[in-house]
Amino acid sequence: MFNTIEDYLDALKDEMKDADPALVQDAQADAREHLTMALKASKEKQPEVSDADALKTIIEGYGSPEETASAYKEVERRTSPVLTQPVKPQSALGRFLGVYVDPRAWGALLYMLIAFVTGIFYFTWGVTGVSVSISFLIFIFGFPIALLFLISIRGLALLEGRLVEALLGVRMPRRPLFSHQGMKWFERLKTLVMDRQTWLMLLYMLIQFVLGMVYFVLIVTVLSFSLSFIAIPILQEYFQLGALVIGNGVRYTFPTWTYPLWVLGGILLWTIFMNIARGIGQLHGKLAKWILVGE
Repeated sequence: MFNTIEDYLDALKDEMKDADPALVQDAQADAREHLTMALKASKEKQPEVSDADALKTIIEGYGSPEETASAYKEVERRTSPVLTQPVKPQSALGRFLGVYVDPRAWGALLYMLIAFVTGIFYFTWGVTGVSVSISFLIFIFGFPIALLFLISIRGLALLEGRLVEALLGVRMPRRPLFSHQGMKWFERLKTLVMDRQTWLMLLYMLIQFVLGMVYFVLIVTVLSFSLSFIAIPILQEYFQLGALVIGNGVRYTFPTWTYPLWVLGGILLWTIFMNIARGIGQLHGKLAKWILVGE
């Protein structure tokens, strides 16, 4: 018998101790929301019934921790991210060249481009929100502003998790970390401030700003060199332009026999970078999961 919702959530967590942490968070968030709302409705209809008795009836309808854990694990087995099951060629050369048909590589490349935009937004939002919240705390209306800012941080973290799962194939939470229904706004603010996950999310937003810049510079630099190598035959044969400018506007042209080497070098450079981008995507996914997924 469970006397409180927290007892039920602890039992559910124990039943899912071998499951993915993101799945555990989703299961606990759903259970917390359902049990809280159901308990509130039950107390409104039958105020004389104790919380423990009301909760017992609610759990009988919702399911025991064992039943709930089993149901979530079964659903997870059928709906795991597609990118987590890539086709792996056997040979090293096949793995190297197969990067072009690996959705993880293209997903990582797209995520690295998006990270440049989201990183700037996260950094701006985080720095502005913290500054405004702290500045206005001397006024009574500063507390609601701080609460809204911290809630927005949770929302952005959830959105970032959806991007990570969709593009990097790493299972991330699909539900908010906690539900604060029924709590007064000051209590919600205190809970968010005291929760270390809130500050970890802020830290991730700052890290994303730095990484987004690095990712963007990498992509632009490598893509520029790769396209430049491939374009050398076109520049010299069709536009009559030297491929290399050496001081005082003197242009140097490469011999015709080197054209295949330049084109092959450009393609090889981009292929190498695609493999690197795939690895970066996997590492970033692990970093995001380590920071954004609650214990």
